[in-house]
Amino acid sequence: MNFRRFLVPLVGAILIVAAYRSFGWPGVALVTGALVLYLLLHFNRTMTVLRRAADRPIGTVASAVMLNAKLRKGVTLLHVIALTRGLGELRSPKDTQPELYRWADAGGSYVDTEFHNGKLKSWTLTRPDAQEPAEPA
Repeated sequence: MNFRRFLVPLVGAILIVAAYRSFGWPGVALVTGALVLYLLLHFNRTMTVLRRAADRPIGTVASAVMLNAKLRKGVTLLHVIALTRGLGELRSPKDTQPELYRWADAGGSYVDTEFHNGKLKSWTLTRPDAQEPAEPA
């Protein structure tokens, strides 16, 4: 179960109650303002990442090898979209777990990723086979 869904609002409510008990209504105004600022910053970051991703074709990345080097287990899908500056090609049925995405580069290399509940669990880099040079006739 995702406890963060309940923990963050609970911590916000506890902060508001503590601010009221310590400083009264000015404390509530300060803490509420700080929470709203945090939410606006998070929303702004999300919109910036998605705006950049909207300008690129789906499933493309500059270098699949560099993406493979930068990925870490447990990062969010939003973080991976920010790294690639593009949306991944969805490879699994919509709204099912795990979510499988692919990012490919112009050289034919691609990275397949697997997300569980929005967190990266595994990824694999696939590079095209090196073609043997043709012998002169």
